[in-house]
Amino acid sequence: QVQLVESRGGLVQAGDSLRLSCAVSGRTFNIATMGWFRQAPGKERDIVAAVIWSAGTTYYANSVKGRFTISRDNAKNTVYLEMNSLKSEDTAVYYCAAARFGRNWYRANEYDYWGQGTQVTVSS
Repeated sequence: QVQLVESRGGLVQAGDSLRLSCAVSGRTFNIATMGWFRQAPGKERDIVAAVIWSAGTTYYANSVKGRFTISRDNAKNTVYLEMNSLKSEDTAVYYCAAARFGRNWYRANEYDYWGQGTQVTVSS
C-alpha cells in the first residue's frame, strides 16, 4: 500500500503563487508515476501534471503549461506542484495520485492511490 498526504491548499488572489506538496509513504518502490489532478464543482477530475518517479520526466496539461511545475524529491518521498500566475479557473480540489505503471499518465483510472484532496481557491 501507498499513502499520500497533501499539504493544505488555500485562498489566493489571481496572479499569486502557491505550492502544494504530497508526502508519499508505504511501498514507494512500487510507484512508477506521480500525478496531480484537480476537480472543479460539477466537472470531471482532470490531469494537471505528472512526473516519472525514477527519471523525473514531467508532463503537463496544456491549460497549466508554463505556469505550473511538478517536481519530486526522492530522498524526501515528496512531490511538489508549484503554481504560478494563478487564475480563477484554477479553482478546484487538487489531488495527488500514484500509479504503479502509469503508461497513460493523463488518465485518472491509471492511478492506484489517491490523496484526500486539498482545496485551492483563486479569487479574481
